[in-house]
Amino acid sequence: MTRFQGKTVVVTGGNKGIGFAIAQRFSDEGANVVLASVEEQVMAAAASLPRAIGVICDVADKAAVVGLYDAAEEAFGGVDISVQNAGIITIAKIEDLSERDWDATMDVNAKGAFLCCQEAIRRMRQRGGGKLINIASGQARAGFIYTPHYAASKFGVMGMTQSLAKEVALDNITVNAICPGIIKTDMWDYNDRVWGKMLGDYGPGELMDSWVQNIPMKRAGSGADVAAMIAFLASNDADYITGQTINVDGGLIMS
Repeated sequence: MTRFQGKTVVVTGGNKGIGFAIAQRFSDEGANVVLASVEEQVMAAAASLPRAIGVICDVADKAAVVGLYDAAEEAFGGVDISVQNAGIITIAKIEDLSERDWDATMDVNAKGAFLCCQEAIRRMRQRGGGKLINIASGQARAGFIYTPHYAASKFGVMGMTQSLAKEVALDNITVNAICPGIIKTDMWDYNDRVWGKMLGDYGPGELMDSWVQNIPMKRAGSGADVAAMIAFLASNDADYITGQTINVDGGLIMS
């Protein structure tokens, strides 16, 4: 398919995991792709795709975010779709959770999504419309133990998505969010390892495997599973969908 031929997509946290799967899906469907990350490997990730550029960007830095969208415009003439995927997590008991970790998580996950949406909307209004898709989490539905800061940031993403969708509906801009469940990524390797130590005597992969048994489909998801839903929401088929938060989790959370 070439649904996105001539369209330009920005994907934050686009160098690996879910982010790179999203970038790859859009590239496969003909889009120009701008991959952003704080990590230098984003340049190599972009080089592996046609019609793609990499931009080193801290999404919690307003000037860096402006520079990201400037780079997209300079390379491809504008931005039609923006996927706010950059995110971090730490896991700690409440008495051990530092103010620094709280602030960093809120800055990247919530403020970063806000700054990217803000800049994308400003430019999309001038172009006559666009699509915004924010990556939340199953923890936007139900907070989990030892991660109050992460849950707060992802609940914030869901609330922001609803608010912005109402504000920009008449500008031909849709705003939706995705709640990935247990997805095979580096982040879930970290979750498995740290939660595994804190919740019991779990070896590598054992905690994740036990949680997967609670999924009706009995498997973890992949980046491609998430990317497929995002591609739908970015397509013309989803023009009448806005302000929604959709679970992509094999039925783990049903709502």
